[in-house]
Amino acid sequence: CRPTQGWKGYKTITKQLGEKVTTVGAIIRKWKKDKRTVNLPRPGASCKISPRGVAMIMRTVRNQPRTTWEDLVNDLKAAGTIVTKKTIGNTLRREGLKSCSTRKVPLLKKAHIHARLKFANEYLNDSEDNWVKVLWSDETKIELFGINSTRRVWRRRNAAYDPKNTVPTVKHGGGTTMLWGCFSAKGTGQLHRIKGMMDRAIYHQILGENLLPTARALKMGRGWVFQHDNDPKHTAKATKEWLKKKHINVLEWPSQSPDLNPIENLWRELKVRVAKRQPRNLNDLEKICKEEWDKIPPEMCANLVANYKKRLTSPFCQNFDQT
Repeated sequence: CRPTQGWKGYKTITKQLGEKVTTVGAIIRKWKKDKRTVNLPRPGASCKISPRGVAMIMRTVRNQPRTTWEDLVNDLKAAGTIVTKKTIGNTLRREGLKSCSTRKVPLLKKAHIHARLKFANEYLNDSEDNWVKVLWSDETKIELFGINSTRRVWRRRNAAYDPKNTVPTVKHGGGTTMLWGCFSAKGTGQLHRIKGMMDRAIYHQILGENLLPTARALKMGRGWVFQHDNDPKHTAKATKEWLKKKHINVLEWPSQSPDLNPIENLWRELKVRVAKRQPRNLNDLEKICKEEWDKIPPEMCANLVANYKKRLTSPFCQNFDQT
């Protein structure tokens, strides 16, 4: 249809190209006007929020990050600008912000902050070989039907109550089990179920039955170091004396610092694995926990230890230096 080829009628061109008459007409008009057939860039709709309004909502979320979309909509409405929550979200994303869930962190006092900072500075330059010698330990609680409630399924509209698409729910999570476990860069150690309320005597018994056998099984060698937190049961006189009698070195640990213990990652991994198998009672739960704990690959344990320095240089620890 270009002039150098001679003009043809719209219907003729339509038959040759197999396009609609309106499409051919639009292309020809575009060529006559702009000497091109591609679409020109369009400016799009003007921003509903003025630069002053953008500055206002950015100042608000900077000072109060938990401000809701509804609050921002109301603030702009009071200033004479009516927008939707979607517009607010688009504006904040253009400014580099996104809505995220808050991170859970320990409640810290000044003494805790200084202890954590001291710990980080003391061990920041330690080589990976030093962390390989550490046997990490902790306790955790696993609910029988706890994490199952967050699972999703693919199903048809009328199959909501198919047994494959449901998870059992009972009051208070169906019961819980307390576990003590440990691991090193070489793999997971023994997992012990804590029956009843754990006190100093029970903890002392757990160490006696599990700590040294685990150290031998993982071939920790000489000079290995045991890590546990500052729970009163862990720092009891009887426990200290037992550790000293067995010539076990203990890593000095800052209080309120569960995030510095890499075993927390393994606890999360364990809970996800257990949830997939859907235990039906507490005995089944204990059995599955031990089976899945033993299945955690040594490579995962080694990776947690190899990257331990990142925990000490995390933003959460760096913030303490400013306190």
